[in-house]
Amino acid sequence: MIKRDRYINELIGFKDKQLIKVITGIRRGGKSTLLNIFQTYLLKNNVNPNQIITINFENPDFEELQDYKNLYKYIENRLTKDKKNYVFLDEIQNVTDYQKAVDGLYIKENVDIYITGSNAYFLSGELATLLSGRYIEIKILPLSFQEYLSAFSEQSDLPTRYKNYLVNSSFPYTIELDSKQIGIYLDGIYNTVILKDVVARKNISDVAVLESVVKYMFDNIGNITSIKKISDSLTSAGRKVSNHTVENYISALLDSFILYKASRYDIKGKQYLKTNEKYYAVDVGLRYFLLGTKKTDMGRILENIVYLELIRRGYDVYVGKVGILEVDFVALKDGNVEYYQVAQTVQHEDTLRRELESLNNIKDHNPKYLLTLDNEPASSHNGIKQIYALDWLVQS
Repeated sequence: MIKRDRYINELIGFKDKQLIKVITGIRRGGKSTLLNIFQTYLLKNNVNPNQIITINFENPDFEELQDYKNLYKYIENRLTKDKKNYVFLDEIQNVTDYQKAVDGLYIKENVDIYITGSNAYFLSGELATLLSGRYIEIKILPLSFQEYLSAFSEQSDLPTRYKNYLVNSSFPYTIELDSKQIGIYLDGIYNTVILKDVVARKNISDVAVLESVVKYMFDNIGNITSIKKISDSLTSAGRKVSNHTVENYISALLDSFILYKASRYDIKGKQYLKTNEKYYAVDVGLRYFLLGTKKTDMGRILENIVYLELIRRGYDVYVGKVGILEVDFVALKDGNVEYYQVAQTVQHEDTLRRELESLNNIKDHNPKYLLTLDNEPASSHNGIKQIYALDWLVQS
């Protein structure tokens, strides 16, 4: 079992706090395993097994609990009096009006609640209203490169591991599978997400158009895009689709965590922009599965990996605009700002000059980084730190 210390430490930090712990992320991204690891931690720290109540709502054994009243009664009857009870509700979006049961348990002083969901929309609407200010969200992604490396006992060079990480996927269970099995497994994840989390929720009848949108978005990771551009491109390819439909589909893909969006930020004007966002895939292996590995732009692949890693490290990430130039990422956390430019290689002088230009046009003194796949010692260009991206990815 791969240790996921960043998430576990966050759960430990919020243990026994009067807050509902909400863990969100794509299906098979490791949410259930994270709960298991945390429960093991509890058992090793003087919590008795009868103080832990855990329910996975994808298990048919608990189908009758998909009514909030039945769920509430089931848990209430199993609470240990005069002791703290730890309640884990996995994939709770399957429970009708689940927020009512959660709210009822939340007001009990001896209950500490942890819930997971595979759709962002389950945190909207009534839950946000009913439990406003009462929950914290922990956003979980598939394995980081560092976590992926920790799964292997034998030594191997970083470039080889990185290639395997990209092609074989960052979904945790793929480590147990061979290449043929990985393809079957990713196909299962893809179809489950598309059919359960997108098609069923949005009542989509033309699944082929939806899949065309998915493939277009995966093919254009790291490219500035717009709803109209997507619609026009699909229509010209023979898939006539309206702007409204594209917007609706992308919203559902974002909610299902198969896709992530980076909005734009005007660095000089210090304002958020509402157009021409970039999108990134939750897993590059899933992208390879859908599109193949030929003619792959490794710079954009690296950009996708860096974006996800910044999210894992707790940053709010935007695409930077400085005049007419673009900075790949503006990363904000705790009032601090960092700037990142990402490139496959800058060994050619003209390429290096081009990649540094936007960073050099930022006049503040916040940290600036150039991440590349050039395996060279770290260096500095007028205060801009150039770092080998694989070294950066394995930093804590």
